[in-house]
Amino acid sequence: MIRQPSVSVVVPTRDRPELLRAALAAILAQEYPGRIEAVVVFDQSTPDESLTALAGPDRAVRVISNGRAPGLAGARNSGTLAAEGELIAFCDDDDEWLPGKLAAQVDALAADPAAEFVCCGIRVSYDGHTVDRVLDKDRITLDDLLRDRLTELHPSTFLIRATALREGFGLVDEEIPGSYAEDYEFLLRAARSAPLINLPTPAVLVRWHKRSYFAQRWDTISEALQWLLRRYPEFATQPAGAARVAGQIAFAQAASGDRRGALRWAGRTLRSNPREPRAYLALAVAGRVVRADAVLRTLHKRGRGI
Repeated sequence: MIRQPSVSVVVPTRDRPELLRAALAAILAQEYPGRIEAVVVFDQSTPDESLTALAGPDRAVRVISNGRAPGLAGARNSGTLAAEGELIAFCDDDDEWLPGKLAAQVDALAADPAAEFVCCGIRVSYDGHTVDRVLDKDRITLDDLLRDRLTELHPSTFLIRATALREGFGLVDEEIPGSYAEDYEFLLRAARSAPLINLPTPAVLVRWHKRSYFAQRWDTISEALQWLLRRYPEFATQPAGAARVAGQIAFAQAASGDRRGALRWAGRTLRSNPREPRAYLALAVAGRVVRADAVLRTLHKRGRGI
């Protein structure tokens, strides 16, 4: 029998004990013949050592504190550096892996020795609605990601060779304000190194809810997205992609009550791409035609974000 590579799953968490246990149960229940290690990283909260009792044969649970920058980026990096597996996966504490997720992704990496990173589709749950989000392509390039965030590529779907993280494209960037969009920046950098493998199957249940890390943190969102545009001048090669990010900034400015900033960024968005809908949504919110939370609720019910 061929030996299967060991897998470490980094699970950042903060004050969501019930959801965390559901996430861990789904990880440890994966039908995968190799060793699975869950590294639970408590970020700005007290570690729960009782979680180690969930371990079983070829299944380990380790509990550590985030010793790096506070937030998701630092927590993911703390877990990655502590991980012992040959492959490293991420899973947020409010998500759940569906059966078969891990084995399918490990097989995909084994079939392509040059590949470093594999993702899959998601099943979005919000306010009683469930929507599958799947990309109909098996390779994701840097240009693909500049044009579109491709929110189907959620961090809880990531499986990566440990050597790529430690000796290749690197860890999650901890300089991003508030860790917002750290997953998108991480994808951009990974795709610079090699195309990402994608499995067109929804294999992770992703919960969207008001307790998400970035719910209502509009100033942080705006600052982080502006940081991203400065960090990646390649957006200039994809005007529609640049307009998309500018439109998100405009919406965040409008939602935070900064009408002047919203108008400025909406204008920048429309100059790049007059068809970008986020600019018009930002203008509607800035003009108090519609509330930002109402826009988000409608989008989330369709499995989409702003």
